[in-house]
Amino acid sequence: MPKKIRVTILDDHQTTVDGYHHRLDGSSRVEIAATIRYGDELEETLKKHPADVLLLDVSVTASAENSNPYPILHLIPALLQEYPDLAILVISMHAERNLIRAIMEAGASGYILKEDQDTLRELENVIASVASGGVHMSRQAKDALLRKGDEDGEAPLAKRQLEVLSLSLSYPDSSTADLARMMSVSNSTVRNLLSKAYIKLGVHNRIAAVTKARQMGLISPEPPTIPVARR
Repeated sequence: MPKKIRVTILDDHQTTVDGYHHRLDGSSRVEIAATIRYGDELEETLKKHPADVLLLDVSVTASAENSNPYPILHLIPALLQEYPDLAILVISMHAERNLIRAIMEAGASGYILKEDQDTLRELENVIASVASGGVHMSRQAKDALLRKGDEDGEAPLAKRQLEVLSLSLSYPDSSTADLARMMSVSNSTVRNLLSKAYIKLGVHNRIAAVTKARQMGLISPEPPTIPVARR
């Protein structure tokens, strides 16, 4: 019997995780190796439970103590450097064109919008495809990526600039030295990346750069506001 494809899931919504179990638990090709709620648990989990495919949500918090989103634009290339055969499939509610592009350029093997039920019904086949080296984007994600908009005139940030802003969002109290250590670069490289990002974004400090990058959908956006029902 062929070896099953091992899948690790990073998602903090239990109903979503239950849905993945419902679609995959009876599969003859796929098995769920681990499920976790926080981004900071991912690297240790992969060491204990090797995986062939990761299912990642964009907006998961970094840890129980840190409610900021985990640094997906740093984590994807870091994981792929350590696990070059790993396939990373992002399943998200966010349809921002810039974010999708940044995640795919970081090395993800696919991007699926959670509202795309047709694709999710074929999740087993999608996992098998990316595990064998394929790339898969749901129709809605592909439409968002190809959609032209006002932001097309904006100068995009480079991958490493997005990475340092993603880390700055996740760990806002980090010093330049902390960021340099996480990125395995020098302090001067981090300062250079940030200063060039400030110029492109038209801001003057790290907090403003992170805020604007989120507003533009370049890094993990703010979660949508849920209207409060009036009585």
